[in-house]
Amino acid sequence: MEREKNILRATGDIVLFIVIMGFLLPIVLIGALYIWFEGLSYLLPFLLILYAGVGVISIVEIYDKKKYRKMVYRIFMGAVVLSLIATIPGIYHKTRPVVRDGDVDLYVYTPFTDNSKAVVLNEPSTFKIEENLPVIDGATALYPVYAAFAQAVYPEGEYYPYKSEVMSNRTGEAYENLLNGSVDMIFVLAPSEQQLAKAKQVGKELTLTPIGKEAFVFFVNDKNPVQSLTRDDIKGIYSGNLTNWKEVGGKNKAIRAFQRPQDSGSQTALQHFMGDVPIMDPPVEDIASLMGTIIDQVSDYKNYSNAIGYTFRYYSTEMTKNASIRLLAVDGVEPTKETIRSGDYPITNELYAVTADSDNPHVQAFIDWILSEQGQEIVEETGYVEIKE
Repeated sequence: MEREKNILRATGDIVLFIVIMGFLLPIVLIGALYIWFEGLSYLLPFLLILYAGVGVISIVEIYDKKKYRKMVYRIFMGAVVLSLIATIPGIYHKTRPVVRDGDVDLYVYTPFTDNSKAVVLNEPSTFKIEENLPVIDGATALYPVYAAFAQAVYPEGEYYPYKSEVMSNRTGEAYENLLNGSVDMIFVLAPSEQQLAKAKQVGKELTLTPIGKEAFVFFVNDKNPVQSLTRDDIKGIYSGNLTNWKEVGGKNKAIRAFQRPQDSGSQTALQHFMGDVPIMDPPVEDIASLMGTIIDQVSDYKNYSNAIGYTFRYYSTEMTKNASIRLLAVDGVEPTKETIRSGDYPITNELYAVTADSDNPHVQAFIDWILSEQGQEIVEETGYVEIKE
């Protein structure tokens, strides 16, 4: 009889243990999946230690192993503390402010909307298109200026930023849309080598018409004491030859030189600036794909005290207005409209209206108007620098 009671008691203990762990298992699996897909993999050891710890403690309590209880609880608490300490770098990395290209609300520049920030001419446009509107696309940073072009020339209507005759899909996709014939004209920076090769592959010729000028700028955390870099300094940093801020007059901290994804406007601008100087591999981070695999993705700029990144002047100072970063002078010259116009700022880029054999009859006349006094007034009033004196 006693043996049967012991067997029943042992069976009950096992069932209780299985119930406890089985109840917690789906919660742990859901938590692990969330951690995986949210890029919080540094939390996985903590989660697993909690689950394993509950299992061991359950065994101690169920079987009333008093002599092991204190030791098990100490080991469990020690493991929890160590796993929490191990998460600190990941938490610090995750909580750094991020500066992204394209991280801006374009709806505030939408043509013909109440309180739109798109520039309005003081007099009616000398050029109008009433039908067969050219479909235009472009870089995020240039949307304010070409939205204003459309507001001056197109008939009043609804032109949503991401799906209309006047949209913005960022530089890479805009070039794709131009080459596959879904748009008639794009407003972007100069194409990358890959984009030129793709145009040649599909048998299209890109026609680039300069419509304005802008400064390509480098920025750092606002607490970084470095105020200016030379062009050679920047090339040294992005080639990997300069690795510590003390080499350029800053603190003794390793330089975190962030980059942008391939074929983005700012990455192409960096490649043009670097010329024949090889660019080092960019920082990457592990991202969980929809297929459940981990892929490498170029890291977004995270505003560490030792970070450096790049963008365009107007986008940074007017569209995002991020107070936690500071634009650097280059060769001692600050990036302003005046130094762009005078040519004193050494890294300027032309802004282009780009076409690829569009059959829309209004495209060339539209470009001609953009280069006219009214079109260039919009370029200036938006915040860029006109292409003509």
